[in-house]
Amino acid sequence: MNAAVMSSPAGTAERSEGVWHAAWRRFKTDKVGMASALIVLAFLVLILASWLGLVASKWQDEVGVANAPPTFLGPRPPEAIGAIEVPKGPNVDLSAVDPLAPRYKEWDEAAAKLKTTETVKAQTLPLGADRLGRDVLSKAIKGTEISVFVGVLAAVMATGIGTALGAFSGFFGGKIGDAMEWLYNVFESIPGILLIFAFAAVFGRGILTVVLILGLTGWTGLYRQVRAEFLKHGAREYVRSAEAIGASRMSRMFKHILPNISHVILVRMSLLVVGFIKAEVILSYLGLGVGVEDVSWGTMLADSQSELILGYWWQLVSATVFMAVFVTAFSLLADAVRDALDPKLRGLE
Repeated sequence: MNAAVMSSPAGTAERSEGVWHAAWRRFKTDKVGMASALIVLAFLVLILASWLGLVASKWQDEVGVANAPPTFLGPRPPEAIGAIEVPKGPNVDLSAVDPLAPRYKEWDEAAAKLKTTETVKAQTLPLGADRLGRDVLSKAIKGTEISVFVGVLAAVMATGIGTALGAFSGFFGGKIGDAMEWLYNVFESIPGILLIFAFAAVFGRGILTVVLILGLTGWTGLYRQVRAEFLKHGAREYVRSAEAIGASRMSRMFKHILPNISHVILVRMSLLVVGFIKAEVILSYLGLGVGVEDVSWGTMLADSQSELILGYWWQLVSATVFMAVFVTAFSLLADAVRDALDPKLRGLE
């Protein structure tokens, strides 16, 4: 008899470590996973602050001059437009040079009065301004909120559809499985990008429309994987034992099999989040995503197309860096969570 059993009180059995507790203990030892979790958490805090209006609430305001450079580049030098040399001297008649010279004093006074009433626009901003003078940093933060919201919500929707259909198809089989397979083949036979464009053309633009489009078209891959897992686990001994002691079908599906394939669903869902963020960027870039009254990484990339030709690169770089950092951190976090939850690693220390 081992020491753990001997030291336990009589009549009681030592309680084994829980699955989630063991997974968390393994996850804490993954330095890359912990760093990725901190980055994702920082993005989530930023998104929450943006949603509450604490930051980036005035991203539509024209706070800077058009295409104002980032602060680290400094303000652009003033450009001389149409400058002419005017002769000076007490006996010089300016009206001979310019017939509008007598009106210049009146115009200067009117301009001075107007300047006191209007807001002075910044010559530089932390990450620059777009062609309308809007702060690129505020746009990037607000774009992060919308792009991540679309990606996560659409992934949750697609995961729910794919998991439910795959579970019923793999567990029950028969006519139910045939009906699910027919539905899967219908969606899979149509090229994904064409199906997305077709839904976008029918439903129009908007955030919830993009979520609906991606959720209804992105569940097929997860369905196939979940169906295969339910077919495999449905014939294993622990499921047969649960059936023998009277566990219902729903209990066997969602209390016995589903927890053991949760790592597969989680990883697939993380891939869907990344894929749907990219899909939203593409749709918004093509004018089929979020509306003109909103901003996302895709609309920022679309706006920066004309600016890049003129050498104004900061909006393109800002949107790209925000997207790359979040997507990379989220992917690494999903890999770390998968390794921590993998049943094959539960017995290994």
